[in-house]
Amino acid sequence: MLCQKNLDHVDSGVIHVEDSRGLNWSKDAESIIMVTQDNTEQKFISETMKRMEELHIVGQLAASLGHEIRNPISVVKGFLQILRGKNELFRYTEYLDMMISEVDRVDSMMNEFLAFGRLGGGDPAHCNLNDIIRSILPLLRAYASELGKRILIELEEIPDLELNEKEIRQMVMNLVRNGLEAMAVGGELTIRTFYADKQVVLAVQDQGEGIPPYILEKLGTPFLTTKDNGTGLGLSVCLHIVAKHRGSIDVQTGENGTAFFVRFPCKS
Repeated sequence: MLCQKNLDHVDSGVIHVEDSRGLNWSKDAESIIMVTQDNTEQKFISETMKRMEELHIVGQLAASLGHEIRNPISVVKGFLQILRGKNELFRYTEYLDMMISEVDRVDSMMNEFLAFGRLGGGDPAHCNLNDIIRSILPLLRAYASELGKRILIELEEIPDLELNEKEIRQMVMNLVRNGLEAMAVGGELTIRTFYADKQVVLAVQDQGEGIPPYILEKLGTPFLTTKDNGTGLGLSVCLHIVAKHRGSIDVQTGENGTAFFVRFPCKS
């Protein structure tokens, strides 16, 4: 008889085990033999491979359709802008502005698809996560200012890692953007880095209302989003990038906000 279950573990959270049980009969007594096998790592690898396969399919779809859709969108926007400049169509300016705004929204979504399809370019290099964060900090703070929010940083001394800088920048920007958009005006988002348990850890913590349980269960699934204008690819991209760097992402969420912890193993 084979059964599977999850067990709480003091050090590592939840472990997945399989029990294999059999009966051993003798003249004097009846006994049960049970062998318990910890397959936590195997389950993690299996789930990671499945998710990466799904993301690879999405990436191929993005690369093949992105340009084909974007070209006619550019043409439509161009003609709308020409029509908006016609004096005889002045009374329709409001409608034309609305159509141009919607075209821009679709174009923004296409940019996300194209960025997803371009993941994987470049080789990892010896660099420091703090330096990558500092290089994009002005851009992040400018976006936060537009939303009426603030970004705080707490960067501790951490060892260098082998990182694909382009992908890590994309991951940090996605996590920060998600956090900023989850908060009300006046909220503060904190970016921290530290070294613990032979891992370099990036923490992005917001002051939002937390992630609903039904979303938390499927977090990272492509196209899953609660945003009106979202594509649901932002966190999927983050998971894909972190998996390629042999890292992991943990999330803690509640009514006082959400924190994402990205952990990169450090050889040194």
